[in-house]
Amino acid sequence: MGCNRRHHSPHVGKALPPVSTKDADIHDGLLTGAAFFDDPALQSVLSCLNGGGEETRIAGGAVRNALLGVPVQDIDLATTALPEITTARAKAAGLKTVPTGLEHGTITVISDGKPFEVTTLREDIETDGRRASVRFGRDFKADALRRDFTINGLFADQNRRVYDYVNGLEDIAAQRVRFIGNADQRIAEDYLRILRLFRMHAAYGAGPLDREGLAAVIAGRKGMLKLSRERVGAETSKLLVARHAAGAAAEMAHAGLLGPLIGGVPHPARLAGVVTVEDAHGLAADFTLRLTALAALIPEDAARLQDRLRLSNLQTMRIRRAVPAWTAMRNTSEPPPKTDLYRLLFLHGRRAALDGLLLAQASAGQAQNLEAWKSAFAFLRDTPEPRLPFTGADLIRRGVESGPALGAALKRMQALWIRAGFPKQPEILARLLDEALDDSVGRGADSP
Repeated sequence: MGCNRRHHSPHVGKALPPVSTKDADIHDGLLTGAAFFDDPALQSVLSCLNGGGEETRIAGGAVRNALLGVPVQDIDLATTALPEITTARAKAAGLKTVPTGLEHGTITVISDGKPFEVTTLREDIETDGRRASVRFGRDFKADALRRDFTINGLFADQNRRVYDYVNGLEDIAAQRVRFIGNADQRIAEDYLRILRLFRMHAAYGAGPLDREGLAAVIAGRKGMLKLSRERVGAETSKLLVARHAAGAAAEMAHAGLLGPLIGGVPHPARLAGVVTVEDAHGLAADFTLRLTALAALIPEDAARLQDRLRLSNLQTMRIRRAVPAWTAMRNTSEPPPKTDLYRLLFLHGRRAALDGLLLAQASAGQAQNLEAWKSAFAFLRDTPEPRLPFTGADLIRRGVESGPALGAALKRMQALWIRAGFPKQPEILARLLDEALDDSVGRGADSP
């Protein structure tokens, strides 16, 4: 496998030094805390799959996240049982199964409404940088050695005993993301691991990127051309919402990897600004907003990003609408006055107006009045969107013909209403309507 010797030694039961605020630790080789272990749904799955010569362990991310104090979202299981045995045992226990990845040995077992992916232990037979041909095995160590990063190579059995064949515990303690064994080989097996290195470092790492890993991804960067854009887009979406996304994006840009990925010039400093602004407003990480800051300058950039990253139509439309709203507020260190915010809300809609404001605040830099920006954000969030108090029917009743003339008259009416400050009083609205119609008549008289 080309692994360093120290990666081969099982590290079972090694005490884990304090890492961060966490709900789990290791004592006498056992994982303590880790509330997910007490879930009856998980225990039901483990109980029905263990015994009779078969063993099933919790694999990878759940153990890693518990030790790092990161919420455990999914619990994946690795088993010696073949898929048909997993299915038969689960059904005998009254649990539903779904063959979500039979070719790779994965069965989803549903217990108490919760899905658990159960995958038979595997060894790679052949890889081409995109997918792997595997054979099933019964060796947890061999399964660990085929995985990507040391922090993902941990197992814990039903009795909470931890198994570490790749020195993952040391790297978790150091918040260090390293490839298992030879980094070049790991990347050649699946070039998506280039992006995964940056994503995992952004989510779980601290300090500089692993030098060996960085050298390997730069050397293997051309392999990314083999990847489907769907896989690249999915991985990028996870990377950009990670806690240290801005630093990872800057590293990617410096290594020459980010520009080819998005098909344009990246702006990691703008991304860093948006991350800071989200924190200031108490907002959750927003992939579409962050991607807009990183990679969009004009509305047309949305189509390029959709093609490169396989964005949804909703994401693409959001970027396309956010950029003009942002442009209206660029080069300012203070938020616009409320009259201008109201105009922004009318012309662009709430979502685009909020996006534009956050992007403008991010571009304003550190020297800014945070309370003023928060007030502007609250105004755009809470103020009802203004609606033009005229329709085409109102103008038709006043003699305007349908067609281009009607559209032009409505535009003039809208411009007059905005200029007047969005009035609601009937007498003012009537005067504006007369003015728009007089202007329409004047324009018609001057027309050839």
